[in-house]
Order: sequence, then C-alpha cells, then structure tokens
Amino acid sequence: MVAIGVPAEGEDEPRIGLTPETVKKLVKQGATVTVRSGAGLRSHFTDKDYTDAGANIAKTDEEAVRDADIVLTVRRPPLALVKSMKKGAALVGMLDPFADDAGLDTLAKTGVSLFSMELMPRITRAQVMDVLSSQSNLAGYKAVVDAAAAFQRALPMMMTAAGTVPAVKVFIMGVGVAGLQAIATARRLGAIVTATDVRPAVKEQVASLGAKFIAVEDEEFKQAETAGGYAKEMSEAYKRKQAELITEHVKNQDIVITTALIPGRPAPKLISKEMIESMRPGSIIVDLAVERGGNAELAKPGEIVEHNGVRIFGLLNLPGSLPVNASSLYARNLQAFVEPMIDKDKRALAINWDDEIIKGTAIARDGAIVNAMIAERLGKGGKS
Repeated sequence: MVAIGVPAEGEDEPRIGLTPETVKKLVKQGATVTVRSGAGLRSHFTDKDYTDAGANIAKTDEEAVRDADIVLTVRRPPLALVKSMKKGAALVGMLDPFADDAGLDTLAKTGVSLFSMELMPRITRAQVMDVLSSQSNLAGYKAVVDAAAAFQRALPMMMTAAGTVPAVKVFIMGVGVAGLQAIATARRLGAIVTATDVRPAVKEQVASLGAKFIAVEDEEFKQAETAGGYAKEMSEAYKRKQAELITEHVKNQDIVITTALIPGRPAPKLISKEMIESMRPGSIIVDLAVERGGNAELAKPGEIVEHNGVRIFGLLNLPGSLPVNASSLYARNLQAFVEPMIDKDKRALAINWDDEIIKGTAIARDGAIVNAMIAERLGKGGKS
C-alpha cells in the first residue's frame, strides 16, 4: 500500500497538509496515512478526528515520514526531516521554490522527489490543485476584514437623523485571485471600491463585482499578460504613466490593499513613501506581497508600520490566520494532486513523469534538479 506521512508544521504555520476529510478519501483509495500527534490542533483537528478517519498517529515527525512514499507538508520542511525520508519518496508542499536556492539544492541532493505546489500549471485540469488560488482567496478576504477592523470608521454609507456617514474608499492594487476576493469583500461591507491591474482581461471582472477599474489603457496595456495568465513586467515608460495616475488616485483613498506579484521576481514597488505621505492620517495599507519585498515602500514583514498617521500592514501568512478553512482547501488541493500518483490496482506509488502537471511541479528527482527554471537559477543543467 502507498504510505502517506504528514508531519507537524513549524511554530509560525498553523495549517496542516491533510484534514480528516481528505484522510478518509485517501484511505478509500488504498493509501495508509500517518499523522504526527497534535499536528492538526492549530487547525482544530484532534488526533481522534484523524484516527476516526482511518489515520495512524505517530509520536514524532520522523516516525510520521520515515516509511512514507509521499510526505505532505504546508511549508518547506527542515533538511533533517527530509533526510529521514526514504530515497525516491515524494515530498509535496509549498516549497517556496524562489527562495533559499542553496537550501533547495541541498534538499534535492537527498534523493527525495520534490514537488512544489506553487508551480502548478495554469490548465483546466489542475484548477482543483491550485494552492495559490485557494490560499490567495482567503488572503484577499482577510486583508479587507483586518483593515476594516483596524480602520476607525464604518465602511458603508449610513444615513441617520443626525447626518450621513460617508462610505469608505477602498483601492485594490493587483486583481488576481486575492484582489478579486478583496474587491468582493469590500463591496459586501459597503465600501466604494476601485481597482487596478496591468492585465486588460481583468477590467470586466472588476466591473462585474461593482468596482471601478483604474489604469492607463494604452497599447502596451492591451498586451500586458502572459500566456499563463500572469502579469508581464511593464516598460519603464508605462510604469511612469501608471504611477502618475495612481499617485493622484491614492491621495483620496482610505484603505489600499496591494496584491501584485510576478513569479520568480521581487514584488514590484507600487506605493512610494511620497504616496504614503499624501494619504490622510488614519488611512491603512495592507501589503499582501510583503513576503517578496512588498508593494509598499515602507512595508516590513510581520510588522505594522506607522508613517505620518498612515498604517502599513505587513502581516505574514494571512491564510494561516483562518487555519480551518485554509487547511481544508489546501488539503483538498493536495488530495487531488496525489491521487493520480497511487496505482489503485497495485496499491503502489506510480508517478507519471510525463504528465504535464507532474512536469510543471517537479523540482527534483533522483538527487538532481529537474525544473529548468530552477536549474538555470542554480547554474545547473537540469533535465526534463
């Protein structure tokens, strides 16, 4: 039978790679599942929940992964834990493939097959496995909720006998999954919402959610999207024009939420110190790209910075602050990804290395880096 191991995550990660719901489904597929004792508690799943679903409970992380054919994690695990895995076993998780190159290379040399869920191809068949979408959706929601809780005014317009309370203005920068959910959440709370993105395709999506689209819509803008649906890096000339437009717009905003990321690159700077200084005291910026350097100039990872009365939130792991939902969605992503790896007749690990999804997410196999993009960055040849 295919053995699946789930270790506990680090202190700063409350999510878990499998929930009791997904354990039950994988056991029905012919897998055995071993979960580290207490690993699910921060997502409010007890050991009894897991045993009732058919899982075994291990006393240590090493015991949970030692005999596993597949190990499921949220974050990149410590090297010592990976070394305790069997050679040829598969490690699946959000392995942060664009950070700590040396650490990633060292993990690859253990002989464990590495699969990074952040590299999931943008194809229809892989949508159910898209961890970036499932987690970003929650991040966009939580960003608005946190900003609304910290903002010392009501968001919707209220008409009372004593006068009218004006609606708060919310500006969303970057209209991917997180941005769209942020728009929808802010609109539900009654705010006046505007949004911007360099991809022309999102203009209609923004309008469909009841928000106004803000952008310099020239010829470069019309071609500013990759085949994979990501934003392209824009020219310096376009950036200047867009910055002028955004600078004027930001002055009058109460809450700004930035979500702009380009895979494999530092987050683009969208909010300058001067723009922050032009905002009214009491305004709030929530920078969802702070882990990649941030979209706002003064944002600091894990901190709330105040400058001239404007607070810049650089909070990390917003999906993790909703651990029950985040773990449930993430676990379903992983379940959908690993089920095709299990030969149900032979009840053995059977990875189809020619599958487009496997090729897209695989970082390492047999001790070597196999992802061309990662290999190039590491100065290695790689192999397909």
